[in-house]
Amino acid sequence: MQLPRSSYQYRRKVKDDSDIENALSTMVEKHPAIGFWQSFHRFKNRGETWNHKPVYRVYCKMNLNIRRRAKKRLPERVKQKLSVPDAPNQMWSIDFMSDALSDGRKVRLLNVLEDFNRDPIAIGSLAIEVDTSLPALRVIRVLENLVAERGKPSNIRTDNGPEFISHKLIEWCNEKQITLQFIQPGRPMQNAYIERKNGSIRRELLNAYVFQSLHEVRLMSEEWRKDYNEERPHKSLNHLSPLNYLKQWNQKKQHANDVALSTPASETLNQIEAQPVVDKADKPINNPLLLN
Repeated sequence: MQLPRSSYQYRRKVKDDSDIENALSTMVEKHPAIGFWQSFHRFKNRGETWNHKPVYRVYCKMNLNIRRRAKKRLPERVKQKLSVPDAPNQMWSIDFMSDALSDGRKVRLLNVLEDFNRDPIAIGSLAIEVDTSLPALRVIRVLENLVAERGKPSNIRTDNGPEFISHKLIEWCNEKQITLQFIQPGRPMQNAYIERKNGSIRRELLNAYVFQSLHEVRLMSEEWRKDYNEERPHKSLNHLSPLNYLKQWNQKKQHANDVALSTPASETLNQIEAQPVVDKADKPINNPLLLN
């Protein structure tokens, strides 16, 4: 048959490319923007003895030669404890909601909440902005109006939406010396106060009515916000509305001030003032060793 013995006796050897595959996966994950030759020369400088041909074969096998647009990665968000503010304007929470009109047009709602909802100045819901589009500049305008009305907050807690990570909002917060606190992606419970309010709006307003126009959504959302602040009983406020709780809080504060003004000085203070001042130099010496 004139068949060469080397061809007849040849046994195919399975190529083990696991080392090259693992190295390429690690390299591309760490440096997603580099190409083949950058990867190969990094391997070569690291001391690997692979030829460029098998490396390129594995590179194409893994479809790394088909460049994909890499998704922008968020910086690592540090988990922060959801603390209860003990003073007004320590923390505001903001978040977006979405709904649709009867004709299918999308509607967005921007909610702004004062986390310290027992505040005598800022009560509960600060604003509900409604429109078909709410970019970062619109968010800044809403916050500007609130700051002019009731002062600036120390912190603002948000998720990682495109309007909130915008450089325009970050620059505005830096200019106002306001700290932006971002929750971790996929962890809405870290912004629990505004999420609870979102649930109330969804259940009592958005899911309860069919809206015909944008004006109707704005009108009813503002009506809901006033009811939330002035009429709605809150369990955390002993089933009082924030407005009634405010009146009760002011009465208690006024009573405490009146009691403090009418209370005489304490007996302890009188005892301290009545103690004579004794000079140690005039005190008689009773130690016989010192007398000698």
